[in-house]
Amino acid sequence: MTKAEIVNEIAKRTGLDKVDTLACVEAFMAVVKDSLKEGEPVYLRGFGSFIIKKRAAKAARDILKNTTITVPEHDIPSFKPAKTFAAAVRK
Repeated sequence: MTKAEIVNEIAKRTGLDKVDTLACVEAFMAVVKDSLKEGEPVYLRGFGSFIIKKRAAKAARDILKNTTITVPEHDIPSFKPAKTFAAAVRK
């Protein structure tokens, strides 16, 4: 499902204009991004959590140059679904 399809579905379910719905979806995504940039997780009860995971430094291979490189430790955004949400998807 694309962002446009999400906006259309929300607009249809709520009766709001697509323009207003798009603004709400964009604002939600901006708030989540800004919170994660600050290192603050976002918890949505019954849906899931947007969190930052730390990836440890590791050795990797550059296959073009046939050398070993070190990938430094870094943070990545992640989504962890709520138990009820994950159970509903499994059914």
